[in-house]
Amino acid sequence: MSRRLRHEQRVFLFALLAGLPAVIVSLVLLWVGDFAPRTRWTLALFIGLSWWGFSVAARHGVVYPLQTLANLLEALREGDYSLRGRHSHSDDAFGQVVHEVNTLSSTLHQQRLDAVGATALLATVIEEIDIAVFAFDSEERLRLVNRAGERILARPSEQLADRGARELGFAEWLEGDSHRLVEKAFPGGVGRWDVRRTTFRLEGRPHKMLVITDLSVALRREERQAWRRLIRVLGHELNNSLTPIRSLADTLQTLLAREPRPEDWEEDLDRGLQLIGARSKSLSRFIGAYARLARLPEPSKQPMAAGQWIRRIARLETRIEVEVEAGPALTLEADPDQLEQLLINLVRNAADAVGETGGGVRVRWERKGDFLEVVVEDDGPGLASKDNLFVPFFTTKPGGTGIGLALSQQIAEAHGGVLTLDNRAEASGCEARLRLPL
Repeated sequence: MSRRLRHEQRVFLFALLAGLPAVIVSLVLLWVGDFAPRTRWTLALFIGLSWWGFSVAARHGVVYPLQTLANLLEALREGDYSLRGRHSHSDDAFGQVVHEVNTLSSTLHQQRLDAVGATALLATVIEEIDIAVFAFDSEERLRLVNRAGERILARPSEQLADRGARELGFAEWLEGDSHRLVEKAFPGGVGRWDVRRTTFRLEGRPHKMLVITDLSVALRREERQAWRRLIRVLGHELNNSLTPIRSLADTLQTLLAREPRPEDWEEDLDRGLQLIGARSKSLSRFIGAYARLARLPEPSKQPMAAGQWIRRIARLETRIEVEVEAGPALTLEADPDQLEQLLINLVRNAADAVGETGGGVRVRWERKGDFLEVVVEDDGPGLASKDNLFVPFFTTKPGGTGIGLALSQQIAEAHGGVLTLDNRAEASGCEARLRLPL
């Protein structure tokens, strides 16, 4: 089997073959011509050496630039971007190739600096964030853990490296749902955790990452804020009711202690007792409203027709005729009692808003993707502020409880929906939008 010639050997052979016809002709003319033997041998040697020398030079001129490019590319492959190629003529083909390789080297060098900086920044962020990060390889061996993860497991990363997910207590989280809320006791703490799993590839191999967030601190903070708001609201309402009751009780006690009593003391006593009863009923109504808001049960879902539900609620409003714009025939799975209460609140608020202006109230529905959207709009004055719309017990209505919208929002969210209120863009009035999944 013949051995295949290398590239430089082929270049040298082609250079020899290119000059061979001229050499043969020259030698033939030299030997048939009338030349002295010494001249003939001298010229033959000169022709042969010139032929050989130019062939070697042609080989070197082709092979050396390629070796230079090979060295540059090898340096790029090895990650050494400091080497540069030189060529005096940048307008020829080889000069253009060297220029492009140098440009590629500069670009890769800059990209490497950017990548190193980004990697260092990412590593710093991962180390400093108060969220535990664990990375496992395809064999569920721990490959990466940050400081928050060390605190959760109460062990340094040197002792955790190469540990199995099952040994660390994470095996069940590497399968199944990629997002879950769990309550678990770790060596470094007990609480409620938000666990998210994602996958990535490192060096061509699949890896899994767990991101574990401690929700206990945030939940406790929210609970404290909720308790502060609740105490503030309860204290305000209780003071509003108990202060006049205490004042009236002191007045009536003083009245009964007077001797002789005034002639109309019985009327004053009756009027005072009526005021105490009215304030007591108001306080009882407030406590009952809070109890309704706090004890909203889970929805008991069943099929219900959207059109029938909306038309039935519209007919319940007797103060004003509610205009219903017919929409498509849609059926949703929901709790009829809760949705009726929700829509009653929206229609009643719209009717209250137009009570003084004499405008109208309209209800329409349509399908948007996989959602039913119900719109209740009125011709009232609109919303002066949207900051406290869904704050429990906040109301601008005389005698209002302030739980209607808060309860409606709670019902919508319990059904996986969204309730929003905004001023109408094209006219005065308010527009309530309820989106429920079909």
